[in-house]
Order: sequence, then structure tokens, then C-alpha cells
Amino acid sequence: MEFVLSAYDATDKDALERRLKCREAHLALISKLKNEGKALYGGAILDQENKMIGSVVIYNFSSREELDDYLKEEPFITGNVWEKIEVQHFRTAPSFSSSSIVV
Repeated sequence: MEFVLSAYDATDKDALERRLKCREAHLALISKLKNEGKALYGGAILDQENKMIGSVVIYNFSSREELDDYLKEEPFITGNVWEKIEVQHFRTAPSFSSSSIVV
């Protein structure tokens, strides 16, 4: 089951410092999930000056409960980086699915 997470960073004066402090742990966990096939794609949301202001990640978990369990450990959540988080069900379009690509 695929999910898209859109998360916006807090905007207080220490927000960027918290993001940078948690970034390595966040990337390590995302890398682990990617290797397990649970994180499919993601990246930073940028403002007009190309400053990171949030994140988007497409996940593949067996259930919403499994995703929620992961989110309890996500460094950008436990480190108070993300302030506004939205999760929705998602379906990859057939033209983007690796099973539909002919080599």
C-alpha cells in the first residue's frame, strides 16, 4: 500500500538548526527503508530561495498502522523538525511503475 507524506518544517528561529541536526539520522533511516522497498522516492520541498522548508516521501508499507509505527521513530518527527504533516494513500501511475518498463 503506497502513501505520500507531505511535511512542512517548523518556522521558528531554530528550525533549520534542528533540521540539520537530525538530517543524518533521517537519511540513514530513509536509506534503510529504501533498501527494504518501503521508501520509494522523496526529497526536500524548497522555497523561492531554494531553502529547505519541508519534505515529500512516497512510502510502500503493508498498512497505515505500519507506516504510523515507523513515523514514531522518524528523526524529523522526534526531533521536532516537521510541524505540519499530511499523509494520503497514493498509487504510482503505471508508466512510472518498474514493472511496466521494458528494457
